Parts: sequence; C-alpha cells; structure tokens
Amino acid sequence: MARIYPFRAFRYNPSLVRLEDVVTQPYDKITPAMQQAYYQRSPYNLVRIILGLPELFDEPGKYDVYTRAARELRDWSRSGVLTQEKDPCIFAYSQRFTVPGGDGRMMERRAFIALGELCEYNQNIVFRHEQTLSKPKSDRLNLLRATRAHFGQIFMLYSDPGLTAEKILFSGTAAPDIEVVDENGVIHKVWKISDPSTINILLGSMEDKKLIIADGHHRYETALAYSRERAPETIARTERNPANSSPQPPYPEAAVMMSFVNMDSDGIAILPTHRVVFGLPKFSSSEFVESAKPYFAIEPAAEGDAAALLRQLGPMRETAFIAVTADGRWLLRARPEAIARELASLGERQRRLDLVQLHHLVLEKLLGISPEAIREQRNLRYLRDAGEALEQVQRKQADVAFLTNPVTSGQLREVPFAGEVIPQKPTDFYPKLLSGLAIYALD
Repeated sequence: MARIYPFRAFRYNPSLVRLEDVVTQPYDKITPAMQQAYYQRSPYNLVRIILGLPELFDEPGKYDVYTRAARELRDWSRSGVLTQEKDPCIFAYSQRFTVPGGDGRMMERRAFIALGELCEYNQNIVFRHEQTLSKPKSDRLNLLRATRAHFGQIFMLYSDPGLTAEKILFSGTAAPDIEVVDENGVIHKVWKISDPSTINILLGSMEDKKLIIADGHHRYETALAYSRERAPETIARTERNPANSSPQPPYPEAAVMMSFVNMDSDGIAILPTHRVVFGLPKFSSSEFVESAKPYFAIEPAAEGDAAALLRQLGPMRETAFIAVTADGRWLLRARPEAIARELASLGERQRRLDLVQLHHLVLEKLLGISPEAIREQRNLRYLRDAGEALEQVQRKQADVAFLTNPVTSGQLREVPFAGEVIPQKPTDFYPKLLSGLAIYALD
C-alpha cells in the first residue's frame, strides 16, 4: 500500500523574499539562459542550490557546486530566509494554465504535496514508465548527500474516479498561502493543511493506491539509492492510527517529497518530446528513407512550419511519426506485420508504441545508434519545441529530427502496470511542478 506522511516543511519567508524571485522550474528544465536569469533575480534563488554555477577554483569534494549548495541551505535557514513549519502538514496545490499550442482554454490541475515512502519497483506500489539516464542520477545523488534535503517534488499519478482528495482539499474558499505566476504564465496556488483529522482522512483514502511516476524518475531512483545507503539495521515503523495524529516515515531517508495527482481528474496535459539525431559519421536522407520502407509506409509530409507538420501527425490513429532532414520531410506509418516480426522479442503492448518503434527500429537498427549512446545522449537530443527541432536541422546542427505524438494517458496506465517501460523521456507533463514551494530537510 502507498504510505504517505505529513512533514514539517521548510518554506521561504515571504517577509524577506518575494516568492516569484526564488522559486524555479525543475532542475532538468533549467536552460543555461534560465540559470543566469535565476541567479540575477535573487541571491536566495533556489537555482543556487539545485543547479549551481561552477567556479574557477572548484575542487571536487572540498569546494564545488555541492558544498556551496549545502552552505547556502545552512545560511538561509540560520538567517530566517527559510523557516520550518511548527506542525507536520501537507499542502493542497493548484496550477491554472493554458496548453502551449492548444486552443487557449484555461485548465486546472489539482494535487497535494506530502511525503511518500520510497518503494522498490518489485513491491508493485510505485511504478515507473520510462528508462533513466545514469549521469543525472549521479549529479542528484551528490547534491542529496551534500544537502540532505529534497527541494522539488516527484510527480506521482494515482487513480481515483471518486475524486476523494479533491473533495477533501479543495471544497473551501480560503485564500491560498502562496500564489505565484511563473515564467510560462502558469498560476500556482498552495494551501497549508495542518488539521490532523483532515490529514488522517486523506491518508486513509490513499492507502490502497498504486503510484505511477509521471515526472522525476531520476530523482526518485536517486532518493531510493540514498535510502538504501542510510537504512538502519533495525527499523521501527509508526503506522497511521487515530492515537497518532502525526505518522512519520520509519527513518528520514525512507521518504521523498511528492506531488500526488489524480489521473482521473481534469487538468492532465501531456506534450510530446521530439527526438533530434546529430553527429552520425555517415548520414544520407535517401538511404535512410530506402532502409525504412520495409517497415513503414512513407509519404511526403506537410509543407510549412512545425505546426503544420504536427497538425498532419496529430489525427493519426496508427503508429506514426515524421522525419525531417535537410533534404526533405516524410510521414512514416508503421507496417504492423513487419514491425511485429522485427520486434518479436517485445510484447504487443510495447510494439504498438511510436517511441518503441522509433528507438528500437529506427534509431538503433536503421541509424546504428547503440543503446549505450542513446542512454548517454551522445547522438540524441530531446526537445519539446518542434520548431527548435526543425531549426537544428536547417542550421545543420542535426542530421534528422523525428516529430512524435504524445503518449496517451491510456498508454501511461497500461505500460507501467504491466511492468514494462518506454524509452527515455516519452512524456512531457505540462506544466511542471515548481521547485522551492516546500523543502523536505532530512535533519
């Protein structure tokens, strides 16, 4: 069962800082330009901890981005820039937004922030839906060891058609404790919930839930690895019960901060993540197209900009994606029998997925990019912006770009619960969860 806990969060002190100046997007969505902008915004901006800039005389383990992050955290806590809640609590979290490239309709995604106990995947409580990369996990583990704190939430999905958490947490009209508009125009609102009876009712409603990691696989696996490092020989577990209004994880490292989102509620928006291939020793558009013909029905793709290409791709009910090179653009639609033969070692559910076909058949077999090179991103970039993908091809910074449809919410349910995973970065949930709304310190 899913074990969820309230916690005494550290939060920014609004009397000393403006929240708009200190919160950030998740570390892996921060571009170099955003990093510089965050640095300039405030000396207390969270980027200085979660994605610090290297300095000239850095010496790993003695003076580097990780030791500076730990120092900043200590200094901000001592000076009162960060203050700790007196009582364990959870936080209701709302995000209002319009989808990029959508119809302009305002949407709202509702969630709550709490601690979630870390579980091995084979316990069948927490499920992943994508493969991970080794470099980000090493970086995040170094930061966690140095700071002993979690600054952003793992984005967790669960299923509850009855909308129990939403009814418990969002039925009132109280003003939020936090309201901030991010650089994408998303309105973030946070309400603190410290009433023990409300918390117990919510936690009880979540006990039978299974969780799917929507975003934050690398941070989840990093936290899990650190939990294994720090696990005591004997663990005394405190269960939730009426006599104990503040349940706690068996030891601090056994839990991580999460945002829990009901996949049966409104407000779930999944954007595609496009693939850009670069640095191939030999690439020929004509040879690529010929090699793909046994597996895909190929026809010219739409003229015009990226939006025109995505409009052509969007209505496709069968597996399909668009390839763009300096010499042309093509719509590739899967030939089911050929795909089934070539990917016979994979289950039928996997074979039907656009990204599985793209990675296993196109990237690995036709273009000769090894799984190791894909994991290390030696020949592959992941981009949300289809226009940027096309520009990289036009600027000859890439050999070929592949535009894809987003993974559907139905596929996102089926694949993880079947114990299967999709290639790296299959989904781009929008909007992202802000980092810095709450901090879970292990000490």
